[in-house]
Amino acid sequence: MRRIHVGNALGAFGLGFTVPYLYVYVAQVRELGAVTAGLVLAVFAVAALVVLPFAGRAIVRRGALPVLLVALVTAALGALGLGLASSATAVLVAAGVLGAGQAVMQPALATMIVDFSTTGTRSRAFAMQFFLQNLGLGVGGLIGGHLVDATRPGSFTLLFSIEAAMFLLLVVVMGTVRMPRAPRIGSEAPRAKGSWTELLGNRAMVQLCVLGFVLFFACYGQFESGLSAYGVEAAGISTSALGTALAANTAVIVVAQFVVLRFVERRRRSRVIAAVGLIWAVAWGVAGYAGLGNGSQAMATAAFVSTYALFGLGEAMLSPTVAPLVADLAPAGMAGQYNSAFALVKQLALAVGPAVGGPMGAALHGPYVVTFLLFSLGITFLAVRLGRQLTPVQNQPSMARSRVVARGAEPSESVAAKV
Repeated sequence: MRRIHVGNALGAFGLGFTVPYLYVYVAQVRELGAVTAGLVLAVFAVAALVVLPFAGRAIVRRGALPVLLVALVTAALGALGLGLASSATAVLVAAGVLGAGQAVMQPALATMIVDFSTTGTRSRAFAMQFFLQNLGLGVGGLIGGHLVDATRPGSFTLLFSIEAAMFLLLVVVMGTVRMPRAPRIGSEAPRAKGSWTELLGNRAMVQLCVLGFVLFFACYGQFESGLSAYGVEAAGISTSALGTALAANTAVIVVAQFVVLRFVERRRRSRVIAAVGLIWAVAWGVAGYAGLGNGSQAMATAAFVSTYALFGLGEAMLSPTVAPLVADLAPAGMAGQYNSAFALVKQLALAVGPAVGGPMGAALHGPYVVTFLLFSLGITFLAVRLGRQLTPVQNQPSMARSRVVARGAEPSESVAAKV
């Protein structure tokens, strides 16, 4: 598990190194224009949507570790290709390769965490993963910002080369991991068609996917698109204040993650997610004050930074809640399929969110805030509804240690407690 967490940190560090500077690199340094830079960002999303439906099948059939190693090598080749590319075609191809590798890394690492954790330790394991990812992204972005120089293309080549080296180093680290024997259903791994049919027949998982789409659409899909555009256009936020807001989001996650974990571990997951919806509704209300209120610019800036901080608090509550729930809903041997399906939902939300929120945040200030405030309240409604589909142990894993629950549980609940 320690190696897996090191892998998460290294991968996030590599991404933080380059992702914030992709637009500048493509549009200005390589002089390929804003349209090509926008297409590069779109290619990342499209590549993920293409490969994720197949990633789950590969993880189930071949195991999470081999799939992860292939994804890491693929991502390294894509990163190196981006650093060396000088034409639009080469940049787009390299972005597609890098995006595909990154997309497959997520469910593969999540499945490995499931394999090395139990129902009782899973929440803490995923909280640690989220903590290290944010720390790695923040540190990577900070160091990368001091290395790049828009007047020197070679500095960007160095940046992408370091990212590729991080992925290859991760291959070495993860290559030392010895996986436990994966559980089998019958004598062979489930067929892809049957596994997808089984997943879609799981009402709790389908409801969780719908909830997940709204979560990522209403929060993560707005960070660098609609919400930032709203802050600049409606609230008059400067670029430096926008950077402060993003830093506040990361700082809250890093500081609050394990404090929040103690609160979350003893409570029903559905209620925790419902509480996040309410917190984010407050965040959107504060954002409304920042852009639509009559206070001073200093008050507007403080309110906007507080919005990002409140989002960070909600994220810290979700990290030990949603991902472990996906794993606990998966039948034995099917964690890879379920993790890939949820990652696909996430990518869809991250693709649709900026497309919808960006224009609204820039031009329709009032409707934008009201719309996403209602989406946040919708999270609360969907979470309460999801709770009715979960067994007591799935909803509150701490109950698995209770003798009363252990003696009185239905067979399906006993199985869920072991997953």
